Amino acid sequence: MPSRPSPATTELREFLASRRARITPEQAGLPVYGANRRVTGLRREEVALLAGISVEYYTRLERGIVGSVSESVLDGLAHALSLDEAERDHLFRLVHSASTPRPRKKPAARRRVRPTIQRLLDQLASPAYLRNQRFDILASNDLGRALYAPIYEYAEAHTPGQPPNTARFIFLDRSAPEFFVDYEKVADDCVAFLHIEAGRDPYDKDLSDLIGELSTRSEEFRRLWAAQDVRYHRSGRKRLHHPLVGDLELDYEALELPGDPGQRLNVYSAPPDSDAERALSLLASWTLTPSDDGVPA
Repeated sequence: MPSRPSPATTELREFLASRRARITPEQAGLPVYGANRRVTGLRREEVALLAGISVEYYTRLERGIVGSVSESVLDGLAHALSLDEAERDHLFRLVHSASTPRPRKKPAARRRVRPTIQRLLDQLASPAYLRNQRFDILASNDLGRALYAPIYEYAEAHTPGQPPNTARFIFLDRSAPEFFVDYEKVADDCVAFLHIEAGRDPYDKDLSDLIGELSTRSEEFRRLWAAQDVRYHRSGRKRLHHPLVGDLELDYEALELPGDPGQRLNVYSAPPDSDAERALSLLASWTLTPSDDGVPA
């Protein structure tokens, strides 16, 4: 009975096939002979030609059969498939994982929040939160919690006792398209980042469980996951429609913590003298308003 392919082998096979399918011979600068091509993208032999390797060798790679692959071969593949930085890094990680025996030791838990990180969050005047590689919000400051109030409310209603999870909110809560103004981009970026993390650690059970849950419960997630897109999510602008203060257009920076692998500090800011800055100030004043029980709202 054949052994079941490892998660890394499956990811490598599907990633290479998807990158090959998106490039036409014309885009690659290759001549097209005949009108009866079975595929719209590149054939395996065309990828091999562009990468400077044999067809048999490339076929083995696409099937996830990985031995000792040199960096020059992977660079040739990245060039042949027109991979960007995130895609190239993803390819290298997948090949490494597919050629490395499964680790016996489970990875360390990534939900621990160091007191100094919480102190840093509390001292920031901007909304900020800490999340891990599977989009669990591990900690935040008051303004960050207020900004992401719908995500916290969803978690309290549906997954009590667990950290709020942005990915779960995006794909399972009907209000997500209203909260995230550019919802399609947000959903696409979320899946692309999860793909990167799955390539980084294909044996992360918590991450695999989340991907399995979303694949089972969301047709949209399944569609985006099948596209095999990967993308870094380091900085940019996000538009939100907050239920209390309305529309906000905020810049964000995602800062990785070298001392806590897998954790990222996300900080939002608004341009000076903008509507978003005024809305954040209003939201901040409400977080300091005592409720009936004397606790800040």
